[in-house]
Amino acid sequence: MTDFSGLPLVIEPAELLPRLDSPQLILVDLTSANRYGSGHIPGARFVEPKRTQLGQPPAPGLLPARADLEKLFAELGHRDDAVYVVYDDEGGGWAGRFIWLLDVIGHGRYHYLNGGIQAWPADKLSTEVPPHATGTVKLTLHAEPTATREYLQSRLGAADLAIWDARAPGEYRGEKVLAAKGGHIPGAVNFEWTAGMDMNDHLRIRKDMAEILHGLGITPDKEVITHCQTHHRSGFTYLVAKSLGYPRVKAYAGSWGEWGNHPDTPVDV
Repeated sequence: MTDFSGLPLVIEPAELLPRLDSPQLILVDLTSANRYGSGHIPGARFVEPKRTQLGQPPAPGLLPARADLEKLFAELGHRDDAVYVVYDDEGGGWAGRFIWLLDVIGHGRYHYLNGGIQAWPADKLSTEVPPHATGTVKLTLHAEPTATREYLQSRLGAADLAIWDARAPGEYRGEKVLAAKGGHIPGAVNFEWTAGMDMNDHLRIRKDMAEILHGLGITPDKEVITHCQTHHRSGFTYLVAKSLGYPRVKAYAGSWGEWGNHPDTPVDV
């Protein structure tokens, strides 16, 4: 079985196992070099998570330079007909951020392995490292998946906007300050990323996330813009909203690193 058609965005190990030999598959591991070296899903290619970020203060979560993205995707063997399956070892933060990158480059054929390496059978790991692909890749970057600071400021107070703050409650309330200013974006709703994971089921996405989000007012009729400090934790929340079929989802990649350090941004506490 090699066909991925008809599968949801979030798939289970039992759905990936029979498709590991698919010629379409590019399997991306976003754990750590040590974790990858000690055992990964067969055929997976390791991507150092920090390579998905620009990495420069005050907003390290911004998009990497196009040349760096082209180098990364060339190493992965990117092609138009590829189906990506991405996973990490933390419940979906880095994997969700990589899915955002795929949206940015206009590649919509992807899946997230629910629970990541935590949910994968321990007896079906490999230490073999596939070689880097050769060749070059030219990418077109799309603005739609990303909210800039200017765009978010222009939308503040809109009735059809939901800002999902994935940081810890102490950061949201301004008690833990990781920028020049503490607090949160006016109107933002706080739901910490790890609260969306089932700690009793290998960090899979909670089955009741749709109900939780509706209760918070983060509903499919709104444009959802999600952020954290560097758009790492909010990789998970971006992934969750996408997996639930929300039609308008953006990541504020600058996140609090940018907002909290900018002199002209409003802040609530």
